[in-house]
Amino acid sequence: MALLKLKAYTPLVRENVKVAINSIKSNKLRSFLTIAMIAIGITSLVGILTATQALKNTVNESFNEMGANSFTIRSNYYRSDTGETGRIKNDRNISYYQALNFKELYSSKALVSIFTQSGSSTITRGDKSTSPNISVMCADENYIGLKNFEISQGREINSQDIDTYSYVCVLGSTVASTLFDSRENPINQNVSVGGTPFMVVGILKGSSGGPDGGGNSWRDNRVVIPITTGRLAFSQANDYSIGIQQFSTSSDQQQLYAEAEQLFRSVRRLTPTDKTDFMVEYNQSMVEEASSTLGIITLIAGVIGFITLLGAAVGLMNIMLVSVKERTNEIGVRKAIGASSKIIRQQFLFESIFIAQIGCFVGMVLGIIAGNIVAALMRSPLFIPWGWIILSIITCTIVGVASGYLPAKRAAALDPIEALRYE
Repeated sequence: MALLKLKAYTPLVRENVKVAINSIKSNKLRSFLTIAMIAIGITSLVGILTATQALKNTVNESFNEMGANSFTIRSNYYRSDTGETGRIKNDRNISYYQALNFKELYSSKALVSIFTQSGSSTITRGDKSTSPNISVMCADENYIGLKNFEISQGREINSQDIDTYSYVCVLGSTVASTLFDSRENPINQNVSVGGTPFMVVGILKGSSGGPDGGGNSWRDNRVVIPITTGRLAFSQANDYSIGIQQFSTSSDQQQLYAEAEQLFRSVRRLTPTDKTDFMVEYNQSMVEEASSTLGIITLIAGVIGFITLLGAAVGLMNIMLVSVKERTNEIGVRKAIGASSKIIRQQFLFESIFIAQIGCFVGMVLGIIAGNIVAALMRSPLFIPWGWIILSIITCTIVGVASGYLPAKRAAALDPIEALRYE
């Protein structure tokens, strides 16, 4: 019985769908303007959220590469001059031997790496060369593990390379793809770093923003050489950073931070009354702060998008009310030949929902394109916000129903005799 009712009901639904589509086609300019209002709202919502999420993914990846459970001791270059006088016990830079002393004392509690950037250089091989902005990192055997980098070919820098002052290097994926053809094996080949020959022993796996993943991130534009060799080859390598990563994520991070800071104060020969003359960067707190900031941006973008959609909903309701008034005579004819109030109500609801969904589709396409253009400019991987797309479809359906319900109800309530007399 229910199946028979459904079969009888289906032609009426198809007829209402056809009538709704014809109505949209017959009022092209009005329909276009209404669709444009909705599309602008969805474009702003999806576009901003796509760009924000792409940025968030890039930030999270960068922090993951640094190690969310790690922290870094660096020179304090950001102290403000308060006018207070006091003795200066140390050079502002962190020396190699201070960093090495800390590593020897603290290596039983956490993974410790010493590294420094000796500047930027052009890496050459025969007639091939990179841009002059390739970072040359002088680092120990723990650096690649600390940064959560992966090796795609060859091996990492090891302790033997450090002890023997070996002239070996690990190339970022962009550097490797620039200097070597895809058919060549870079391992055990020589390249020139700042005019000094180094043998390639490893290639870093490309990041999601690198050549293996479709972009060009900071990780891929670097060369890693042994820290001892770097001290000999590059005299400007005179300020060192210390990366610390706890062995277990269940360890008390605050206690680990405090112990490391206290130990390095001792290494720097600071007394209890001396101010700390170095800085400790906590990656976890930086992750939380960045996520909080991006969360606020996402919320603001959502509010802006929904306000725009609210304005579009009001405009759509107004258009549908005008449509009901213009088609009063048509409604009278349909009711006179047997159309029920329910069928009339469906007709206008379908029209409202179709307009809202067309605007939603156009807005989603434009929003994804706009958001990913911004992501590409930031060298972030492409991103499609499926969750927000589904939410946009649901929202536009609600907007279509809410905007069309009152006009549809008004149309369904018209008296057929009065409607036929309407001019």
